[in-house]
Formats: sequence, C-alpha cells, structure tokens
Amino acid sequence: MSVLIGIDVGGTFTDFSCFDTDRGELFYYKVSSTPDDPSRAIVNGVKELLEQHGIDPLEISYLAHGTTVATNALIQKKGGKTGLITTKGFRDLLEIGRQTRPSLYELDKAGVPPIVPGKYRCEVGGRLLYDGSEHQPLDEAETRDVVRCLKREGITAVAVCTLFSFVNPSHEQRIEEILKEEFPEAYVSVSNRMSTSVVNAFLGPVMERYVTNFQDSIRSLGIKVSPYITQSNGSIISIQETKKCPVRTALSGPSAGVVAAEYVTSMCGIQNLITFDMGGTSADISLISGGGCRLSSEKLLEGYILRTPMIDIETVGAGGGSIAYIDNGGALKVGPQSAGASPGPAAYNRGGTQPTVTDANLLLGRLNPERILGGRMQVRRDLAEQALRRGICEKTGLDVIEAAKGVVAVVNSNMVRTTRIVSVERGYDVREFALVAFGGAGPLHACEIAGELGIRTVIIPPSPGTLCSLGLLAADIRYDYARTALLDVREEALQRISELFAGLEAEGRAFLDQEGVPEASRQFVRRIDARYKMQNYELSVPMEDGPVDLEKLLRAVEAFHLEHEKNYGYCNRTQ
Repeated sequence: MSVLIGIDVGGTFTDFSCFDTDRGELFYYKVSSTPDDPSRAIVNGVKELLEQHGIDPLEISYLAHGTTVATNALIQKKGGKTGLITTKGFRDLLEIGRQTRPSLYELDKAGVPPIVPGKYRCEVGGRLLYDGSEHQPLDEAETRDVVRCLKREGITAVAVCTLFSFVNPSHEQRIEEILKEEFPEAYVSVSNRMSTSVVNAFLGPVMERYVTNFQDSIRSLGIKVSPYITQSNGSIISIQETKKCPVRTALSGPSAGVVAAEYVTSMCGIQNLITFDMGGTSADISLISGGGCRLSSEKLLEGYILRTPMIDIETVGAGGGSIAYIDNGGALKVGPQSAGASPGPAAYNRGGTQPTVTDANLLLGRLNPERILGGRMQVRRDLAEQALRRGICEKTGLDVIEAAKGVVAVVNSNMVRTTRIVSVERGYDVREFALVAFGGAGPLHACEIAGELGIRTVIIPPSPGTLCSLGLLAADIRYDYARTALLDVREEALQRISELFAGLEAEGRAFLDQEGVPEASRQFVRRIDARYKMQNYELSVPMEDGPVDLEKLLRAVEAFHLEHEKNYGYCNRTQ
C-alpha cells in the first residue's frame, strides 16, 4: 500500500487529504488549529487519521504541508533579530523604499517600519560600478568589525546586499565567507534584492526552527518519508530548500488552494476560473486564464516588497472568524480582525464574545445550528445571538436577523471588491469565468458574490473545506531561478540571453538531481520580464525553448505588447 497525505494549516482549522493509491480512495479530515504550535494540530490530526483508516505509518510514501508560519511571522513581526550589511552610503535605502505613502491624503500616516532598525543597518567600504567592474575593493577589515559588532548585539540573522551585485556578486560572496568565519551560528541571506533578502533573513530562524520541529514530529509518528513544504508559486520543495529560502513560503497555504482548484476544474474542461478561498481569517482570490496560474514576480506583503515568484493572489481580511463591529461613525464594518482559532467565533463556545461572520451565518440558518465538523464539534446558537445583540443590535437598533444579514452583506461587499482587483482591473471580463468556491466558508457566500459580479457559473468541489490540502497532493516539485540583466531588444543581445538561460537551466538541473526527479519528468519553462524604456515595472512573458534567435525574441516582444495592452489598456509598438 502507498498513502499520500496533504496537510494545510489554517487560522481556524488544520485540514488533511489522504489518498490510498492501492484502493483509489480519498479521505478528508479536519481538526482545530493550535496557533501557539501548529505542529501539535498536525501530529494530532495525522495520528487520528491513521487510526481511523487503519493505516501503518510506514505505508506513507508522500507527505506535504502548506503553512502560514512565514506569513504570520511577518504579520506579527516575530522573526529573527536581523541585521543588514550593505555598500557604504546605502544603509537607508531599506527605509526610503520607493517613497510611496500608504495613504495618499493622510500626510501624517507612516508606512510600515523597516524590519532592520537603523542601528543594525551596517555599511562597509567597497564599490562596484554598473557594469560590474570593481571601482573600490571590499574593505575586509571593516567587514569583520561590522560582523563582530552584529554578533555582540545578539543578532540572529544577517542579510547581505551590495550595490550592483546582480552583475557581479563577488563582494556579497566574500562578505558571506567572512560571516561564516566570524559568525557561523547566524542565519545568512545573500541577495541582490535588498527588501527580499532582509525578509528572508528575518524569517530564516523562525522557519528553520518550525520545519525542523515539523519533521521531527512526523518522524515521532513512525513516518519515515521526508516531508515537503509548499512554495508560494504552488509547487513543493524539500525541508532543506525551505530552510535556505523561507521567503518562498510566504503564501504557502493559499497557493495550494489555487493548484487544487485548477486540478479539479481541468477535469471539467474549464480553463478560465476565479478561485475563491474563504477560510477562518481571510479570503484569498486568484484568477486562472487559459488553464494556467498567473504568477507575479513581485508582491507587496504586509508593506514589504518581495521579489520572488508567487501565484498572484489577492487577500482580504474576510473569513468566518472575521469580527463585525460598529465604527466611530456608526457604520457596520467586518474584519480584518479575526477571532481565529482561539477564542474563535462566539458560537464555538471557546471564550469568544465578539460577533463574527460565522455567528451571522449560523443565525441565518446557513450552518448546522447544533454541530459541525461531521458532528464532532458542538456549536451554540444562543451564544452567537448574544454576541450580535451586544456588538451590533444594541448600538444600531437592528434586530438580530437584520444585523446578521448586514454582516453577511458587508463581508460579501469586501470580497466582491477584491475579486474585481484580480479580474476587471486587469482587463478580464468576469462573465467569461467560473467562480470556484472552497475553504470552510467559501461556498456559503459564493452565489451572492457571483450574482453581484455577473458570473454565471459557480463550482463547489467535493469537500471544499479541505481543498487546499488536496492541492498538496496535486503539486509538482518546482523551483524558479532568475537573473537580472538590462538588455535592449537587438540582435547583439542574443548571445547574452542564451548564456543566461543556459546558466539558469544548469542550476535547475542540479536542483532536480538533488530532489531525485527523473529526466523523463522534467520540464524547463523560460520567461522574460520586459518593460518599455523609462518604465519602472515589468511584465512577464514566455520565451520559446531551444536556441535563442531574433525571431523568438521578437515573438516574446509581441507577447509583451499584448499583455501590456490587456493590463493597462494600451501598448506602444514603436519602442
């Protein structure tokens, strides 16, 4: 017997999908999450699942896990104590950023504070020019002094980013060597993208500790197989690769849901879909056009810019546990604050007293008024009613049913607005798409949202509340490699482009060798990030396989023009 298990840890529940390959049977399971230590819910759930179905731990041949640990660490600012080493004169780039205000008309509203405070942002002598030539050698003595100072300050993670390292990484590489000599216990992140490198370093100690505990917990159950972790691009990587680059798991959990939705709908012959994953704390919405997930090379997450491939997912604080309240102006608001798994919605009888979306759905008869989780969890309608009366009715004069309807209407409005961001605002006609609803709360709200948007088809897959964990069984091993080179579209650039792709594919082969992927199962996909001259943002377009010639490059340019027109309403073929 061979058994495959996918595990998705959410804010309220931890979900399991288990497939027995011999019998062709798929099992689902769900337990309450344990936010203080997510691995406890995983161990408890796996143990109960194996006992229920009489599965020997040695029969498990594959186990993958989607996690929100990196996301939560970033939200709660609970990462490692991080330092930064950069080129002299550039220590404040991290704080200056792009000088974009978080709110256009609130001049006194500050942006998110940088992860690395000023006193831990350190400069070292040495300078590379734009072409990669060395204008001034790295000051190794100063670098050692800086490293020793960070060590004395109790720093646990260090990010390294020097000027023009994407052309010539020699200074970064030497700083990394000095760190290993002087400060071997520090988590080190080296990158030519400062913000991404800093976030990666910040998450490093937390994720390293978590995935090690996760692996040990799985082994304690007698499971011998090495587990995988989901990346933000919807694929899986080993524990070792996760430790090296934890920033790749920043959207680990939601990406698995998109993969699962694409897998399920492909069997129905549907290629255009909007995925709608509404869980306990948030709703994650993505668009798939032509049967392929839309990947973003840059994402603003909790105010921090991440330059790493991610499935393009928009998240709104609208989940079953989202708290409803009356603001200072007397308006009904829902979220982004959530009751989470603890104390949870008032109806769960775990200490929650504030009204939530789940409480509203319960009062409207949209949920079983007595038990959920297949009858394993009791709910209290009276507690849900008390919460809405205290939190909303007494402040507005509404009766409890009107208040519940208002909560649902407001949260639906929030999700409709976010759905328009991934569709209408990017040049897509939502009427050409099906809405795939999943997550614990998604199907409850799907039809109303589809009706508001003019979507005619709603798909609810089997066991929608555990679909993200099913995505972990459908995910491929994948890794995205990127190199930066500023090149004009001309024949003289073909040789350089060929060299870059050859180098990237060599790295990919080494990675697939390490992961044990057979040659017959390997696939390499080329893409180019392109922009018009004087633009600051790129669009990603495919590049054909095989030798790079001018015709292929021009076809990629034409694909860019079309993508630019779709996204922005115009293109300029004269550039």
